[in-house]
Amino acid sequence: MLELYHNINSVCAQKVRIALAEKGQPAQEHLLTLRGDQNEPAYLKLNPNGVVPTLVHDGTPIVESSLILYYLDETFPSPPLMPTDPPARFQVRMYNKLIDEYVHNSCTILTFATAFRPNFLKLPREVWLAEINKAPLKRRTVYKRSVIEHGLDSEFVADALAQHQKLLSWMAHALARAPYLAGESFSNAECAVIPYILRLELLRLEALWAEHPAIADWWARMRARPSVKAAIFDRMTEKEWAPFKGLEPDPWPKVEELLQRGSS
Repeated sequence: MLELYHNINSVCAQKVRIALAEKGQPAQEHLLTLRGDQNEPAYLKLNPNGVVPTLVHDGTPIVESSLILYYLDETFPSPPLMPTDPPARFQVRMYNKLIDEYVHNSCTILTFATAFRPNFLKLPREVWLAEINKAPLKRRTVYKRSVIEHGLDSEFVADALAQHQKLLSWMAHALARAPYLAGESFSNAECAVIPYILRLELLRLEALWAEHPAIADWWARMRARPSVKAAIFDRMTEKEWAPFKGLEPDPWPKVEELLQRGSS
């Protein structure tokens, strides 16, 4: 039996839901609001880092979204989401490593600096500080505090943009040679990357790949894929869309300015 503890808008949970949909594997769902319930003692017993997703398979908790992707492919091998060719398998792992080590935190920085910031600023400073200080991973508290206070002027934003540009450059290079990120078929590289491209789009930052038509073509195909539709778009209600609607100010002019400054 599979159980999935997740949140609809969580990029890490989205990648696992895509993989489950590709595998045709149903899971009993436990939705978290991420408004403190991820730090409840009962959940921390399953996932000591207090993050989503957590997959529970026959009573055994499996954590870390990239490791869950590998676990699912090993446990439910058909259809495969890992290539058979060793260089292509290496490429899948490289995408996951880049995301785990750099892109995910960068995505959090950009999201909190833009879409999530207004709601925090409606609260007294001591209230939102107390909330973000509950996170077991204290490094996240540091950059969340910075971007909530300073928005896109935070010291962490330039590097966050650079990490996304690195991901996009990898994608453009791969897609110039093959239709998918790790070769000729959909793989765990797609599962891992799709949520981060969606998040950039939701933050009105799709101009980041304006000069890469191969990425635009890939993204159109991914958006139309049944697993992506079922795992992400069909699950998003007005509540999930709300943080990304009517972003004010529009993030792109400031982002464009930072990119130009970084390249000069």
